[in-house]
This record gives sequence, C-alpha cells and structure tokens, in this order.
Amino acid sequence: MDSDILDLPRMRRERYTRLLAEMERRGVGAAMLIIPGNVAYAGGARNVMADGDRAGLERNVVVAVKGQSAPHLFTAYPEGAPPELPADHIHPPLYPDLEEGVRAMANAVRDAAGTRLNEGLAIDEYTAAMYTALPRLLADVRIADAAPMLQAARICKTADEIECIRRAQRINELAMYDVQPQARPGVRQNELMGLFLRRIFELGATANVVDPIWQPMAPALAWGPHTVNGDIAFPLTSTDRILRDGDVLWVDTGIVYNGYASDFGRTWLVSHRPRPSARQRDQFKRWCEVRDAVLERVKPGTTGRALTQAATAAAGGRRPWMSHLYLIHGIGADSAEMPLIGSNLGEEFDDSIVLGPGMVLVLEPAVWEEGHAGYRAEVIAAVTETGYRDLTDYSYFPYE
Repeated sequence: MDSDILDLPRMRRERYTRLLAEMERRGVGAAMLIIPGNVAYAGGARNVMADGDRAGLERNVVVAVKGQSAPHLFTAYPEGAPPELPADHIHPPLYPDLEEGVRAMANAVRDAAGTRLNEGLAIDEYTAAMYTALPRLLADVRIADAAPMLQAARICKTADEIECIRRAQRINELAMYDVQPQARPGVRQNELMGLFLRRIFELGATANVVDPIWQPMAPALAWGPHTVNGDIAFPLTSTDRILRDGDVLWVDTGIVYNGYASDFGRTWLVSHRPRPSARQRDQFKRWCEVRDAVLERVKPGTTGRALTQAATAAAGGRRPWMSHLYLIHGIGADSAEMPLIGSNLGEEFDDSIVLGPGMVLVLEPAVWEEGHAGYRAEVIAAVTETGYRDLTDYSYFPYE
C-alpha cells in the first residue's frame, strides 16, 4: 500500500473491524459510545463544531453491534455521516444529558442491538442522567466499560489514519510558515490567531481543536504566573497581549483533517531580525540531545519507561518535560490520547506501555533554565516495523 494514498472508506471500514474484534475479544454484543473521539472513530461522522455550552446537546452517539457490518449513528447532523453508511443506520439524535433522552437512548440501543444485548453492552462514558437512569432502564443487561476496548482498538493506527495525521500536520506547518514572519514586536497574540485560523481552512483543515498558543515565557518562574505544582505555567490562553522585542515565544497549535489531529510546537523569538543568544542556542542544543536520545529508542518492543529514562539521561539526570504534561502522548482522533508516557501515573505505568507498529507519538520535551526561560518543541513520530517515520517537517528557525 502506498502510504501517501488516502482511502477514507477503507479507513472507516478497517477501524470498525478493529472495534468489532475488540468487542468479540471482550465478550460484549454491543457498544454505546458518546465520547467524541470514540464516536468519530467508530462512526466516521463529522459533527457540527459548537462551544462548550452546546456541545453536549449536539453530540453524536454511536451504537456498534457485533455481527453488523456498519455502526448505528444518532445525529442532529445527518449530512456529516459517511456516504457509505446505510440509510437505515442513520437515526435522529439522542440527548444523553436529559432524563427523557436517556429513556430514548435505552430504547434505541435495544432496537439496534436486538438479541446481541444479551451478551452485554459496553459504554464509554456516563452523563449524570445516564448514571441515574440507565441502571433501571437496562437492569437486565450486563454493562461493561468500553474505555479499555476503545484504547486497544485505537492505539495502533492504520496506514490511512497515519496519512490523515501527516496531512493534518502538513496543513498546520504550512500555515505556520505564513504566521511566523508576523510574530514581530507590536503584534498582538489574537492577530496571529486570526491569520492562523484563516490560513488552515484555506489549506483544507476540517476544524481547529486547540486554541492557538503564542505564549511569551517569563525568564524565571518567580516572575509568574504561578502554578499549584511550582512548574512552568504553560499553556496560557492567547489574548490581545502585545508581543515585545526579545520575547521567547512558545507556540502550540492543533488542527484536524478528516477526523485526525495534528500537534505543532516550536519556540520562536520575537524580533524584526531574530538572532538567538549563545545561551539560547545551548538550550536548543540540549533539547535536540533529548529528542535524539528518545527517537533513537523508538521502535517496536521499547517500553515507555525506557523512553523516559533515555530523556532523563540525555538531560543530565533531570526530567526534561513539564510535570503537568507528558514526555510523549499519542495522537489520532484526539489531540492527546494513548499512549501517555511520562505522566503522573508513574514509572510502573510507563513500563506497561510497549511500542508497536502503528502507534503515533508526539514527543514534547522542554528544556528550562531558571532566569533565562527555555526551549520547547514537538515532534510527531509514527512507529514502524523497524523504527519510526517522522511526520514533522517544520524548521527550527531561528535556532537552526
């Protein structure tokens, strides 16, 4: 298969086959999904972008049934359904945040699953109304947690999924080549945001999922803003703040292409002629050493703990990532998903993660030098049979 050729119907078919295989392996006859990333993975439908107050009421719901070749999609936006989804599998919306909606949900899953419901139902998340009403409405049904099942299905991507991530990242990076020259003294953060958002949609993005971050970093933690864990305050929301000459700008953005996220991270210098100091170049050099030490270990069979150990050793024994984030996170239908490596779940959890072909990793170390700010950037790597494929192609200007 040519890795640059994208076949969306094939991608959706292969994803659904993986989900059905996990359902079979875990002994459940049906799955009811409401988490957006899981819904997108199983159902392949686009959703209307909405703010937080409306997103719950306008959510899609998917019911997958063992033995059926296509999922059931419950949606207020049937135009967003995949073209190959049978018409009789597209249904009116459900409202799982409302008690009346949960009653309709229980009836809908019985109608869709039929006798398969006797084998058990997996649910990925509960609203308050679901939590109180479903035990009564589905008292005769064995309920299982769908989260492990979806994690197992989603963690290794198909070639089509990886190609979607690559294209999403390419759109993100092309937009940044227009934005970076505008990061000059006197420009406001929200001006950069407007330029970025306009450009990604001109280039073919489906959605923007991370509010663009253009954060000037204070040289020292004592300058604030302060955090409850005493670590770096990042990321902070972009506003109409004016960028000033000499600002060290940590950049973080994420867009979506056909349901798959990208993740862009770089450090820029705000100046009409940006020139890193010797200290800043040294920070970048140390960041590169961490990046290279980790990527050298990225191949099937390597554990997450081996990667955190490699990063820490390259940083001279200090943890080179922020404690409230990760050294590595996965990316796919969500901008941050399994595997999560270097989290507060600890070394034992990291040791339980074993890399396999198809995993897509976002490596995001940060080198901090108290009193002199630091350097942060992100790299996306897809694990192959023998190593990895770099999905990131943006320069490290002005550091390199």
